[in-house]
Amino acid sequence: MTRRGLFAPFVGALLGGLASACSPLAALNALGPRDRGAGKVASGVGYGDDPRQTMDVYAPTGAIDLPVLVFFYGGGWDSGSKDVYGWAAQALAARGFVVFLPDYRVVPQVRFPRFIEDAAAATARAGDLAIQYGGDAGRLGVLGHSAGAHLAMMITLDRRYMAAVDRSDLIRAAAGLAGPYDFLPFDVAASQNAFGRAPDPTLTQPVTFARRDAPPLWLGHGAADTVVHAEDTTILNDRMRAVGGRSEAHLYPGLDHADLIATFSPLFRKKAPVLDDVVAFFRRELA
Repeated sequence: MTRRGLFAPFVGALLGGLASACSPLAALNALGPRDRGAGKVASGVGYGDDPRQTMDVYAPTGAIDLPVLVFFYGGGWDSGSKDVYGWAAQALAARGFVVFLPDYRVVPQVRFPRFIEDAAAATARAGDLAIQYGGDAGRLGVLGHSAGAHLAMMITLDRRYMAAVDRSDLIRAAAGLAGPYDFLPFDVAASQNAFGRAPDPTLTQPVTFARRDAPPLWLGHGAADTVVHAEDTTILNDRMRAVGGRSEAHLYPGLDHADLIATFSPLFRKKAPVLDDVVAFFRRELA
């Protein structure tokens, strides 16, 4: 498989090698265990009129004036659910963040740029509501895995999306895990269906918008990822640094596409310090 082969079916190393991309992560949500000292404090909080424009909120017990994170899950821009990723949001909340976990509209209901507009709208709404759950909107970051990392980087780097929701300066830092950032041409079904109608394909790519004055970026990738190859992380990191932006890249030997986010779970945390590295980045940048 080439680097361009985004979101092809793969067999995860998780839970004995279940046979689909989503099954291992869904099993983590169902089976646990989860981090203590934090939990879901709100469900189905709306940020738009569509049934998928809602989000759940996770926070530590007694949260007061904490930094805020908005986490976008993956799914090839055509699938996914916040109900599968509560364990990941809870892991972040247990480390001192108020975490918003949005659903967003996906293909075929919508195509580019609607799901990115949803990410911006959800982030703006998280900023509006942060204080209600013990968060400080002045210290807000975004992150995502896979297609969710693409959303996080697009709303961070392309100024138009957050400007459209009147929150141009809301995002203070961003992290991407196993994200596709440079995947032209559109030569697989997932990218063709999501982006194939874009008048200018370059405007779908996070690398297009690398800029010196962007919020700081943390980019992580499993070196054994054959779904979205680590080259995407290296390219975006190099592009950011070439223009004078702040960016750091972390490659984790032996981890594949699902492994990278699965290390947020207590079951797989010893495989690599991904969660610790992400948390350290946001603690530093959102201090």
